[in-house]
Amino acid sequence: MITSLPMRTEHDLIGHCSVPVEAYYGIHTLRAVENFPISRRRLSDAPDLVCALAAIKEAAARANFDLNILGRELAEAIIQACQEIRSGALLDQFVVDLIQGGAGTSTNMNANEVIANRALEILGHRRGDYAHLHPNEHVNLSQSTNDVYPTALKLACLAGIGRLLSAMAGLRMAFADKASEFADVLKMGRTQLQDAVPMTLGQEFGTYAVMLLEDEARLSEAALLIREINLGATAIGTGITAHPDYATKVREHLSSIIGIDLLTAPDLVEATQDCGAFVQLSGVLKRVAVKLSKVCNDLRLLSSGPRAGFGEINLPARQAGSSIMPGKVNPVVPEVVNQVAFEVIGNDVTVTMAAEAGQLQLNAFEPIIFYSLDNSIRHLTEACRTLEENCVRGITANRDRLRDNVEQSIGLITALNPYIGYSNATEVALEAHRSGRGVYEIVLERGLMAKETLDTVLRPEMLTRPQQILA
Repeated sequence: MITSLPMRTEHDLIGHCSVPVEAYYGIHTLRAVENFPISRRRLSDAPDLVCALAAIKEAAARANFDLNILGRELAEAIIQACQEIRSGALLDQFVVDLIQGGAGTSTNMNANEVIANRALEILGHRRGDYAHLHPNEHVNLSQSTNDVYPTALKLACLAGIGRLLSAMAGLRMAFADKASEFADVLKMGRTQLQDAVPMTLGQEFGTYAVMLLEDEARLSEAALLIREINLGATAIGTGITAHPDYATKVREHLSSIIGIDLLTAPDLVEATQDCGAFVQLSGVLKRVAVKLSKVCNDLRLLSSGPRAGFGEINLPARQAGSSIMPGKVNPVVPEVVNQVAFEVIGNDVTVTMAAEAGQLQLNAFEPIIFYSLDNSIRHLTEACRTLEENCVRGITANRDRLRDNVEQSIGLITALNPYIGYSNATEVALEAHRSGRGVYEIVLERGLMAKETLDTVLRPEMLTRPQQILA
């Protein structure tokens, strides 16, 4: 027997709509679900954003109570509902697609309706009985989507940035540990894929740690810009419908709730239309992605072979590499990080275009900006973690091969330039190239240097850092 769910009727400016009785969301949310079946990623798939919305609504209720424009009973019910949501309750009720038209209004209304209906329960009323507590009149009091939504996006990004910084630090320390482990391993450095001059494998891996440290600093700087909010701006930044002291009060409460010192933008009209902080953050994420991808390119190249390639390092074997070639193992972890980097670079283009497309006093395209930033932050975080745990920590060096490469490389002659002169060095290099013999052997044979001096010059500590020329 087919049974229908019990429904309640709600209305808006479009008309009436039936909403499931058990739903905490309402008619505005339901219309958005019907209108935006785009990414199939719902607000509930971005819990940082849901928590941010609840924190903002709690801060607003506290500010409105302080200013005597919201009664104690309603304020306490709204605050309790928000605190429950911040603790993880009702997450499944945030059902609107992350990509949506309307500049985020559907997201704001989803939060307003869920909070209102939970607050109604707390007060002893039925869900949908908005005569007692209304999503717009009470939960959204002194607010607009245009100041709530961008502030929530920034708080959600801040939470994600914290996790990304932690993952980057873990990966950086893994590279630093390998730099120490390989400090005594001599190898040939390369420029344009050609032999250059000697270095240590430790120096090579230490570079990767430094690159990550620099990007951690840049990401932290971008996070500082994200802390500037426009709460109190309401519709376009003029603060219409808000108390003169509301912007200060709500920012103070919100800072206390989330434990981060936030700043109210000095010009709320500018802040409501400008997406510069998101563009800056996206650019830094792209920078991180480019660096990570370059490092993964190096790891794949240095481990290539293992017999017919560079074969200088060994990546840990994570899975069988072929359905047809027995024994083949591929660099699958660096490969997946490369792909995340490609995605992040593409997301940066999306953020750039969406920010540019803003018109007059509002940018309507912040939903796709957040969707892109959220994916970039989450995927970079997991990419750093898997690269650290499933690759870098297990890398080993093929020490004998690395040493043989140095001894056989014509590039070794560069270290001897100060002792035998450029012309002699060029002749030695040409003979080594023609004959296949080593530079060491030819220099001794020609009597260009004493063996003792040559051995001293070719020690790893002499080859890999600035030195005074031996007399």
